[in-house]
Amino acid sequence: MRDTWRVAVGSAAVGLAVAVAAVAVTGPWDSGQRTAERVRAASWVQGGGPGHGGAGLPGGPAPAPSAPEVLTALGAAPGGGRAAGGDVAEGAGGDGAAPGRGEAPPPTRTALTDTLEPLLEDGALGTLRTASVVDVVTGRQLYGSNSGRAVVPASTVKVATAVAALSAVGPEHRIPTRVVWEAERKRIFLVGGGDTTLTRAQLRRLADTTARELAGRGVKEVSLAYDTSLYSGPERHPIGVNDNLAPVTPLMVEAGRLDDSTHGPAPRSADPAADAAGLFAERLRNRGVDVGAPVARRVPGRSGGGVEELAVHRSAPLSELVERMLADSDNDLAEALARQTAIARGEPASFEGVRRAVRDELAGQGRRLHLKGVRFADGSGLDRADRVSAELLTGLLALAADPGRPELRPVLTGLPVARFTGTLGGRYDEEATRNGAGVVRAKTGTLTGVNTLAGTVVDADGRLLAFAFTASGTTDRQGAHAALDRLASALANCGCR
Repeated sequence: MRDTWRVAVGSAAVGLAVAVAAVAVTGPWDSGQRTAERVRAASWVQGGGPGHGGAGLPGGPAPAPSAPEVLTALGAAPGGGRAAGGDVAEGAGGDGAAPGRGEAPPPTRTALTDTLEPLLEDGALGTLRTASVVDVVTGRQLYGSNSGRAVVPASTVKVATAVAALSAVGPEHRIPTRVVWEAERKRIFLVGGGDTTLTRAQLRRLADTTARELAGRGVKEVSLAYDTSLYSGPERHPIGVNDNLAPVTPLMVEAGRLDDSTHGPAPRSADPAADAAGLFAERLRNRGVDVGAPVARRVPGRSGGGVEELAVHRSAPLSELVERMLADSDNDLAEALARQTAIARGEPASFEGVRRAVRDELAGQGRRLHLKGVRFADGSGLDRADRVSAELLTGLLALAADPGRPELRPVLTGLPVARFTGTLGGRYDEEATRNGAGVVRAKTGTLTGVNTLAGTVVDADGRLLAFAFTASGTTDRQGAHAALDRLASALANCGCR
């Protein structure tokens, strides 16, 4: 009989070893949260030695002798099978593909069915349940239940938003907030680029630089305008005024929050762009610049006279923004990243432009993804018109683990760690879910009547799996969360052969 306690501890150790190895190689490590996770994870796997870094990726150190089967899950995928998003390969429903040398064997479809289907029958999961489990090494779907049916995904749609943005724009891109000078009219423009993470301190520094540049030109009096023309279409999300999301504008400070919070619901400014411009003007006055009340106006084109850039602030790299969006389920940042995808693809930076751009970007990936019935009505998942299948979610997660797509790795490193970080902090502390603590990394999704979970897990044999579970028509949010967590934990505790 399996010793559950030993499996839980062992799985937690090797699972966090994967987190350390994968993130150490692919980064980024700029954020304090990522650094804290790395330290915590390393403390769980003391004695593993330096060989735990690298995850078998090209150029990295060799996998640790204590966990070769786990770390090869992020190495090159053997041939055969199918890319996640297609039909189950012949034989995958039985014993599955034979593991390569040094690899842990994948679970079989039959064993996964025996493990998951009783849990999927939990009444807390509502009236419609969908599920997909994929072997990350081969890309094969090992288990599916209504997996191709597109349903309301809630915030798990952010996985698609992340993949599209990283693919279209690149992980090193930084979103600018610029100040430009129109000398003819002695007017400066504060130009929004879509950085929802701009802080008050950063805006003050931008104003300080602007004041120095003006002083160097002998300018003591200016007019101020602010330009939000990068975005088009309605500023209000279809859900209307809501503490989960500010008006969608390319210029704002701290996501338009009116309190001291940094994530989660909060009272929001009705006009974040005007508020940001007001703070900017106030700082200029404090630096000796005579400036009137700011007005909304677009920067003139070449026909309107010459303009030059005075100062610029650039956000953290897109890779770090993606991690923050996924860990905190940041809706403002999700809408901003979706609009970066739209801009990169030549679409309007609007809800309609996002709908086309995200789908088209995913359709252009080298791996076949299940896009039938899919709709991206927004980037955050707050819109109930969104439609995503469990099969697409697991396909995207498998794609993000592909050694040939390192630019997508922040999709995995940004996922909350069960019981420890982000929207999974505090969950997985019950007896039935404790095996998933530290081993499950997943994006959560919650709307009234909708609960979803999609991420990765290391099973009891050390195999890295991607999973997605959705529940529609739920009436008990906490009960649905617990049922979803039991499904993911069952994978963590399962050799399933």
